[in-house]
Amino acid sequence: MAALASFMLKSRAGLLVSSQSCLLDSVRFASKKAGGSTKNLGGKSPGRRFGFKKMDGNFVHAGNILATQRKMRYHPGAHVGMGTNNTLYALEDGHVRFTKEVYIPPPRSPEATRIITKLPKGAVLYKTFISVLPVKQEGKFKLVDLV
Repeated sequence: MAALASFMLKSRAGLLVSSQSCLLDSVRFASKKAGGSTKNLGGKSPGRRFGFKKMDGNFVHAGNILATQRKMRYHPGAHVGMGTNNTLYALEDGHVRFTKEVYIPPPRSPEATRIITKLPKGAVLYKTFISVLPVKQEGKFKLVDLV
């Protein structure tokens, strides 16, 4: 009986060894490279939505955003602050006013030499300013109300 058991163990061990060698022979390597991540993943995000947030004549509270911009397209007027990313916001409660004012750059500034030299003679530069007219008027004269 012991001989039979040892024979069976030898035969099973032989089967195991032969099947393992078969498994090692049949392992294949990948014929294609694994698909890695691509670098150009941009373009799927929504736009920044620059522009006016409040229009002329709208009532705003202090801290409301009036306009977002990438460059200095609109300039802060009275009672309007400017954030680090050129966002214009109201400093006081009041009504929004848009004005176009004549812009005269300081002499010998890089802006003057870059812009003014390219303009035709007699041309005038205008810039758009956003201001907030506060609800409570400070320094209002009573004589003006009487007239």
